[in-house]
Amino acid sequence: MPPKAVSRRRKAAKPTPELAGEIYDRLAKHYPDAHCALDFKTPFQLLVATILSAQCTDKRVNMVTPALFKRYRTPGALAAAKPEELEGLIKSTGFFRNKTKSLIGMSTAATERHGGKIPDELDALVKLPGVGRKTANVVLGNAYDKNEGVVVDTHVGRVSGRLGLTKETDPVKVEQDLMKIFPRDRWTMLAHLLIEHGRTICEARRPKCEICFLNDICPSSLV
Repeated sequence: MPPKAVSRRRKAAKPTPELAGEIYDRLAKHYPDAHCALDFKTPFQLLVATILSAQCTDKRVNMVTPALFKRYRTPGALAAAKPEELEGLIKSTGFFRNKTKSLIGMSTAATERHGGKIPDELDALVKLPGVGRKTANVVLGNAYDKNEGVVVDTHVGRVSGRLGLTKETDPVKVEQDLMKIFPRDRWTMLAHLLIEHGRTICEARRPKCEICFLNDICPSSLV
């Protein structure tokens, strides 16, 4: 009989601020240009782009938003949009009817409650239609330079789990675990770094452990 395959996975070390710091420093060294992949010039534009990015690639969103922002320059203009016209502009991002409803609802609320400005506080942001905690974190961190939380998308959740930084799968719980071991001033950039790593090396189907610069401290490494 052939010998049993021996797992090469290491026992996960307890996630500590020291381990988190080592991981962050290596990620930052290898991805010095990591940044928000959505194109925007204002908080309003970033909020719109983030809502459109649900179940859609950032690349596709960036193809759609130039015409959208040219047509609707302010929350007031978007609030007054005809749904069928807006749907036509964003159709290629998928789920366009729900997104149209969210965009018009968000813009209406921002116009009526905040004088046409996108609020820079978490509590106010998540009260806007179509805006959850993740979306709010994107806007606060990248448009207002406020570290209120960690954006947890599929890449961040997957890479964090593989690195042993969390055992959770629920995005809110993953975020809570990350916030405990990373300094607040790193929360926004942390998401960009983990996303970049998830896209280039720690891929969903087969992570490229053989070329990963974290394979000596990653409990999920296959090398």
